[in-house]
Amino acid sequence: MPEPGRTAFSALRSSSHPIGDLVLAAAARLAASIILFLFGGLIVSLLAESWPVIHAFGAEFLWSHRWDPPSDAFGALAPIYGTLITALIALWIAAPISFGIAFFLTELSPAWLRRPLGAAIELLAAIPSIVYGMWGLMVFAPVFAEYIQQPLGQFLGPLPLIGLLFQGPPIGIGLLCAGIILAIMIIPYIASVMCEVFALTPVMLKESAYGIGCTTWEVMRYVVLPYTQSGVMGGVILGLGRALGETMAVTFVIGNSNALNDLSLFSPGNSITSMLANEFAEAGSGLHTSALMTLGLMLFLITLAVLAFSKMMTARMARRNAR
Repeated sequence: MPEPGRTAFSALRSSSHPIGDLVLAAAARLAASIILFLFGGLIVSLLAESWPVIHAFGAEFLWSHRWDPPSDAFGALAPIYGTLITALIALWIAAPISFGIAFFLTELSPAWLRRPLGAAIELLAAIPSIVYGMWGLMVFAPVFAEYIQQPLGQFLGPLPLIGLLFQGPPIGIGLLCAGIILAIMIIPYIASVMCEVFALTPVMLKESAYGIGCTTWEVMRYVVLPYTQSGVMGGVILGLGRALGETMAVTFVIGNSNALNDLSLFSPGNSITSMLANEFAEAGSGLHTSALMTLGLMLFLITLAVLAFSKMMTARMARRNAR
């Protein structure tokens, strides 16, 4: 005798009209097509607006650092350099700190501390970027100049090669300050993702490793990280994308200078986002607006390249683990 629940379910399926499945499938395809349409439209519009500068300057636009709107002379080297340097500084600082936070919360933290500490991390992620920018300019930059830049300049400035990065007057604002502010901003994002993916590791795997005598670090190194490497990479790329696209906080503390006279991280600089924020509202029609749109296209391509690189690294790690 068939079960009552199974009979009712079969009757419900047989009474449903195929038109519902067709409508649902069409709606899902439409939702996916909208994303592709927006992506293609964004690329086409950026290329169309950037074409006057591409036609006028060609590849020279990428390695020229002259930015003189009255003379219609534009070069993107300074903002591209500032964007990449500040994002790399932020990632270099934020990634290990975020890993340490996630490691502590998932493996070492007592239960009574885990919840409030996790809530504090989420609260940091919710703070508006302009607040970070004002805090960085008014509070962090003076302290940074006196207690960090001066010692770095005294001890590392005289060294060959690496000293080039730590020379110049300690004025507080600059590329290094912007990178540190970005690191503070992206730590909550990376740490939250890492905590989530670390918690997905099956308890049986970790208990088996502890059972054969592994330490807590060995369990993290040989069990948790290999199991969650795709999620960890995703969290790092999420933070890097946040750093590449940040505008207001960087505008406050980077110095907004297009000069590219040395490699010092103490020097004021510029980024693509800060230049767009400062000049787009006042840009006249013609090459100036086109140059700013071209900077937006460069930022889009940089982000796309970072995403492609992360996909390649994830696939490579997956193949290595499979072997």
